[in-house]
Amino acid sequence: MLKFSSASARVVNTRRAVMECMEIALGENYQDTDLLVLHASIGHDFKEMIHQAHEMAPNARIVAASCCGVVGREGVSESMKDMALMAVKGKEFAVAGVDHINGKNSYEKSLELAKSLKDQQPGINMIYFLGSGIDIANDECIRAFEEILGEHVTIFGATSSDNMKGVISFQAVDDKVYEHAAFAVGFSDPTLTIDTQATHGFVAIGEPLVVTKAEGHIIKEFNGKPAWEEYTRRLGLTPDATCGDTIPIGALGEKLSPEQAKEYGNEHLLRAVTKREGNDMYYATTIQEGTPVWLTTRDEELIFTEMDRMVQVMNGRNPGKKPIAVFHADCLARGRFLFNRIIKDELVSKMQYPFYNEGACPPWLGMYGFGEFARLGGKNAYHNYTTALYVIYR
Repeated sequence: MLKFSSASARVVNTRRAVMECMEIALGENYQDTDLLVLHASIGHDFKEMIHQAHEMAPNARIVAASCCGVVGREGVSESMKDMALMAVKGKEFAVAGVDHINGKNSYEKSLELAKSLKDQQPGINMIYFLGSGIDIANDECIRAFEEILGEHVTIFGATSSDNMKGVISFQAVDDKVYEHAAFAVGFSDPTLTIDTQATHGFVAIGEPLVVTKAEGHIIKEFNGKPAWEEYTRRLGLTPDATCGDTIPIGALGEKLSPEQAKEYGNEHLLRAVTKREGNDMYYATTIQEGTPVWLTTRDEELIFTEMDRMVQVMNGRNPGKKPIAVFHADCLARGRFLFNRIIKDELVSKMQYPFYNEGACPPWLGMYGFGEFARLGGKNAYHNYTTALYVIYR
């Protein structure tokens, strides 16, 4: 059976940060760890991080990704030198990685990941997936995993980020560090189940922008006009604005069905734009011509009330159960990078406390990234601008 433990730290020296996380999570028994999942802010040296982790746990599989801050049992931190770790002991898992994933080959690359997982380990019932947060069609990733492993397999995880600039993000598998890769960890412990859900707290405003020309995940026109020019105009920005300028204020909302909206606590599913070339906007999923999308604004009260509701609903679906581990993906725009208005410590406390077991927070690995995977309407889905919780029970 798989056993989880976690730790997080804010330490300037990368090697020391790894050592601190390993020692806190595992004590003196770190050498026999089987899997290490690391999240680190963009200020850390990822090659040093992987090297130190291998030195301390030479037989462990290692996966890692860059982020814009971490959340652990110890709380939340959004500095340039954050690091968080989930350590796993046990053999009921598989690891796969691919390089050079992008929006045009997301399906093929994810198919490769899924086939590798299936070949390594039978009985996979949950997948921790993490891809580059820049130029990727996340719905195509989901489609590929489901084709090989089935729709019943829950996909959870995130897309990697930088410090909200949309310039570069890092991923690592074992001893190699990449800039546009993806990895997947398939868990096959039959004693484990997972429950996932996401919430944001933004509301749609004004008239929609209608996609009048698109190719796959690339939006070329809104309302018959060049996409980036029309998008930035509606945001009150000039066309020379960067993705980093638009991410905090430019969430785009897709209308949900009434049934999905009731479950979600919101009428819209949000999307972020993390790359553009000229007037072409790289969407986080494929999008059809004729699709209306709304600009949105955040609602502080709704963020908190919907967080409370989500946690209550998740606990209601799992009466009497206590989690053995929680993975957590959060949008960087819900932290201090969005005007420094959110009381992030209070928000994290609200999400963690209901899952305490005998007065203690379970092993917890959270990161601020560009997007989140969680089920919606009984199906695997990709989200932006949300808090997404992945609670593992035995």
